[in-house]
Amino acid sequence: MSRVITSDLNTQPSYQLRLHHKLDLMVKVWVGIILTGQWIFALYILVQFTLPLLTGQLSEARYAYMIRGYVNGDTINNAILLLHVVPVMLISLSGTFQLFPALRQHYPRFHRINGRVYLTFGLLGAIGGLYLTWVTGSRLSDLGALGVTVNGLLIPVMVYFAWRYAVQRDFARHQRFAVHAFILINGVWTFRLLLMGWFMLNQGPQGNSANLDGPADVILSFASYLLPMFIAELIFRARERNTVSSRVTTTAIIAVGIAILITLIGTTAATMMMWGPRIVGY
Repeated sequence: MSRVITSDLNTQPSYQLRLHHKLDLMVKVWVGIILTGQWIFALYILVQFTLPLLTGQLSEARYAYMIRGYVNGDTINNAILLLHVVPVMLISLSGTFQLFPALRQHYPRFHRINGRVYLTFGLLGAIGGLYLTWVTGSRLSDLGALGVTVNGLLIPVMVYFAWRYAVQRDFARHQRFAVHAFILINGVWTFRLLLMGWFMLNQGPQGNSANLDGPADVILSFASYLLPMFIAELIFRARERNTVSSRVTTTAIIAVGIAILITLIGTTAATMMMWGPRIVGY
């Protein structure tokens, strides 16, 4: 999201320049934390699902219980499940490369190819997730599945517009929709961060249930993508030419600061409570 829209900063007052520089720095910090969390998650997927799949150990009971919807002997269901889970490792690595401005500027061919790979796998993941949730019945509850369902339905929309504007070479709009696609594709990852961060701050469940249909679960499931999408829109607005105000930029700075804190707490909690122990214990 850093520098996705270039502003003519030379025309802005010095105070406005300082605000923009501060916003740019904070966005870079936020992206850096996201990159760290994504790569830790990718390592978790590698050691818990990809390596067991390659070594033929995924069907063992100690792995089957970790994957909701895994059914021994059901080849079609398990194939869809694995196609949904295992590519997450590639998506986690691929998507983060799209956020580096230097790669976009100096290696545009890589940016295009990697972007197509990312959006394709993200789209397939969304379709597979919706299938597993509502066709095979891998959801924990109907109410608890609403947030992730809306997330999955929005992914094809954002992927379509990101691709459409890229073809039209309308890169400003392409970047806007690509950022929203990135946020939505990582919605389940963000939900894990929010949930684990919530548990850590409350020293346990508070408004949660085993079926993820408690009030806190439902709110966090929608907030996992609606909140970062709202913050992304604030950043875009703060960088639009001729429509920038100090109030918008200041609001964006505050919002990104909150996002940094939430993402840092969530990444730390998820690493300590979910990913880290399973990576180390593999």
